[in-house]
Amino acid sequence: MPSAVVGLGANLGDARRTLQAAVHRLQERYGLVESASLYQSAPVGGPPQPAYLNSAVKLAVGAQDTPEALLDECLAVERGLGRERTGALNGPRALDLDLWWYDGQTVDIPGLTLPHPRAHRRRFVLLPWRELMPGLVLSGRTLDAWLGGLSGQPVCRVEGPSWPWTQG
Repeated sequence: MPSAVVGLGANLGDARRTLQAAVHRLQERYGLVESASLYQSAPVGGPPQPAYLNSAVKLAVGAQDTPEALLDECLAVERGLGRERTGALNGPRALDLDLWWYDGQTVDIPGLTLPHPRAHRRRFVLLPWRELMPGLVLSGRTLDAWLGGLSGQPVCRVEGPSWPWTQG
């Protein structure tokens, strides 16, 4: 069955609860294959803001599904959980859902590039993605190799992969 990886991030309000709600909403529409651990990370760029909580989920997508349809679903979940896309670039967010990977497809259309074009430069993306797809090769290098080349970007694991179903 085809699969997709969606990254989750939030740093406003009750970020953990918002991420949990997002996972549950995605699970209602798609089968949830696996969840990565929950991480706390420093913001990358943008104005001064609180630390982020980040994770990722691997979803089972149907043969009839498309990357564009999944992206639309992610945007609908964001809106439903309070995301307003009016702030500064790299600014604080109630919820951010990013489609990182869709069944190995390469997509480059307005509003969607797969695999995610900046994933290899972000520790908060690579760590949870590696949990879900440890042998993945991205742009000619393994996720481990990309991680080994990054410095800075403090990220710490807050909770294991069962976090969407536990109270924090």
